[in-house]
Amino acid sequence: MRIAFAGTPEFAAQALRALVAAGHEVALVLTQPDRPAGRGLKLKPSAVKRLALEHRLAVAQPRGLKLDGRYAADAAAARDALAAAAPECIVVAAYGLILPAWMLALPARGCINIHASLLPRWRGAAPIQRAIEAGDARTGITLMQMDAGLDTGDILLQRALAIRDDDTAATLHDRLAALGASLAVEGLARAELDATPQPAEGVTYAAKIEKSEAPIDWSLPAAAIERRLRAFDPFPGASFAIDGEPIKLWRAEIVPGRAGTPGEVLEARGASLVVACGERALALRELQLAGGRRIDAASFLQSVPPLAGRRLRFN
Repeated sequence: MRIAFAGTPEFAAQALRALVAAGHEVALVLTQPDRPAGRGLKLKPSAVKRLALEHRLAVAQPRGLKLDGRYAADAAAARDALAAAAPECIVVAAYGLILPAWMLALPARGCINIHASLLPRWRGAAPIQRAIEAGDARTGITLMQMDAGLDTGDILLQRALAIRDDDTAATLHDRLAALGASLAVEGLARAELDATPQPAEGVTYAAKIEKSEAPIDWSLPAAAIERRLRAFDPFPGASFAIDGEPIKLWRAEIVPGRAGTPGEVLEARGASLVVACGERALALRELQLAGGRRIDAASFLQSVPPLAGRRLRFN
């Protein structure tokens, strides 16, 4: 099939790679503009752009898609490029821009989105992280016929995936990216797909992850904090402070039968660092000092002042 593809990060790149391998003719790739990255803040292309260039695919990087918006010239150029490419379908995965009505109506088979949740649960920007944070037992991929709403289109295909007890946002992302790629190939291989409206019940929204969510609130139950550690790995991480110095906490385990004032260090010796939470306590396993690498609790305790009996701050 002759298609266009719109996506930006590695999640989308896996889908594009699979579609190319399956023999689809990718007439145009849309992706976000290059962004500054690294210490030198040099412009870095997206994962999708790098892959597209490897396969010598045409690439467009509009800053916006609204014909009457701030980047109207970019939008008009993208519209002209898509019209010239004449795709039967536009496949979208984590693109980062809202598709306007003109783009949704352009291809004969419309625009199909690869979304990393079992819609209608976790519509929005951060479905992988919010599913872990909420303690969901499973998530999955939805292949969706896009409409003007926020992840409200009809469901074409769905596949479920169990969330493991040790899954982080990074590990779950990788499994979902692979599943999304295979489901996109399966969907486009079918001559027709049954479109099922999303249920009105069970709708939840996955708000974008913000850096302001990183500080640890020790008054929360230990189970809730432990889930947030995994949901916020690798971004933005979870943090607390010792004498004003920021510390990142990457991994912890729930300790049954221990209690104290939230944030109180109940034990800090050898390889054991236990902190009281609103319910139960956490044994902190993997931490990171500012500017350092991730280390275990034993190494961490050798690098900081005595902590036993102290109360850790939220930030």
